[in-house]
Amino acid sequence: MSGRRIGSWIAGYGKGDLRFDLIAGVTVSALVIPKALGYAGIALIPIENGLYAAAAGALLYGMFGSSRQISTGPSSALAAVAAAAVVTSGVPADDAAAVVAAVTLGSGLLFLALAVFKLGWISRFLSKAVITGFLFGAAIEVVVGELPKITGTGGSGENAWRRFVDWIDGVGALDATTLWVGVVALGVILALRFMVPKLPGALVLVVGGLIASVVFDLGDRGVATVGEVPRGMPSPELPSLELIGDHYETIAVASIALLLIGFSQTAGDARMFANRHGYRIDIGQESVAQGVANLGAGAFQGMPVSTSLSASSLNDAAGARTQMASVITGVVVVATLFAFAPLFSDLPKAVLAAIIIDAVVFGMMDVVEMRRLRRVSRFDFWIAVAAILGVLSAGVLAGVVIGVALSLGWLVYVNARPTITELGREPGTTAFRPLEQHPDGETFDGICVLRFEGGLYYVTAEVLDDRLRDSVLTAETPVRQVVIDFGGVNFIDSQGSAEINRAISLGEANDIELRLARVNPEVRAVLSVDGAEDRLGGDHFHANLDEAVAAAAKNDGSDHRPCFTVRSTDA
Repeated sequence: MSGRRIGSWIAGYGKGDLRFDLIAGVTVSALVIPKALGYAGIALIPIENGLYAAAAGALLYGMFGSSRQISTGPSSALAAVAAAAVVTSGVPADDAAAVVAAVTLGSGLLFLALAVFKLGWISRFLSKAVITGFLFGAAIEVVVGELPKITGTGGSGENAWRRFVDWIDGVGALDATTLWVGVVALGVILALRFMVPKLPGALVLVVGGLIASVVFDLGDRGVATVGEVPRGMPSPELPSLELIGDHYETIAVASIALLLIGFSQTAGDARMFANRHGYRIDIGQESVAQGVANLGAGAFQGMPVSTSLSASSLNDAAGARTQMASVITGVVVVATLFAFAPLFSDLPKAVLAAIIIDAVVFGMMDVVEMRRLRRVSRFDFWIAVAAILGVLSAGVLAGVVIGVALSLGWLVYVNARPTITELGREPGTTAFRPLEQHPDGETFDGICVLRFEGGLYYVTAEVLDDRLRDSVLTAETPVRQVVIDFGGVNFIDSQGSAEINRAISLGEANDIELRLARVNPEVRAVLSVDGAEDRLGGDHFHANLDEAVAAAAKNDGSDHRPCFTVRSTDA
């Protein structure tokens, strides 16, 4: 079941699957509906728009997706990006939904372009450390934005720090009834999460909040409610060209951010469920499905959608057999809009804030991963911290830009410093190991064995030249043969090839022979075209290091005998 055609899974759909898909679809809708209300609040749009997106995302993904367990809908991370676009654009509240719809449509088009031009590799430029930090920072920003709804006060400022300080300053004017509602709501949803984790806490809180609002007449007691929620689905409507033209830069940046975050979630989650159940998914088709789902959500004035790991896991646990489960979830959401939408009008904003805080704290703040980064790689940890600070200080959209810059900077830094290791042979074997870690390795008089790891191109070419001069020309014991293990070199450009020619010339000027071992065929082809192979001679290319060292020792007259004296790796 590849999902290459629209609804291709329908042709082979079995009656025995319907019961399982029906249970899974209805179960997931109990999670998706209340969270979609909360995520709309994060995105600064009317709560019904979150339901429009949830319906479109689930229905369209079911038609186009290739994963049987994936559930697509609004998410807290994407909602935070959408909200940042609204804030950055500075549009009035009435135009917020149009801006969010524009970035949703933009991300949908980018997903389709990703599939058509096979550009999925672009998402790799956002490292896991940056994503972890970005999501953590965005979660903090969202929580800061929801605190005023818990206390019934205000909070404003150009970044999270100032909004938090402004909220603290205004706490003295808090509304006691709103605070009680907010604190009780937080307590209930947290208690359900830890004590009854299988119960849909968000749904329980929404129902409980609506009942409490009516029974205790909370609206007349000063507790803010979400306001009128219309029944049914709206007609498709695209944002005006004027609005897009006025804010195209913000819309473009937000769309790219949504693509990077959404694709990384989609590809990883889809592969996970496919591996778990023993079938194959089509990443290109997944991009198409996410693109169409976002185009549909945007056309119906919704918000960005993507794979939801929590909803997909619930879908899987509930027994989903095919994409029909996703379609059923969408149908239930649509039915809810037609049958129950006006009931949400009395939902206290403090209750919605509690749902949002719970969702982002436990869905975006990956404390375990931050601890792992700190333990495993301090550099990655500080990259994540920098992403957090970037989001809190400059905003979510700027945080994405900072994150991409950090990822690219780290990529350039790592690739510009390839590892060049001096090797020794493990006694009694033909294996060569780094002398720095294995100082008992055998070395050979007059022979220097190096391993170059990484691409040899314009960024790294001079590193090889520097190391050859340091290890060969300044060695305490004269070096007459240099063997370089090229097994880790999978790419070479014209400048890298020129560097090999320069190394040959350096050797000729100092009566030193150069030999290359384990050269990749593509790399050797470049060296051949550039004349380096002819200058070295075919007999100076070797299948393995032991063969290369034996040839070097024989040519040097040392009879391939180890000197048993470890040459300093700093030589």
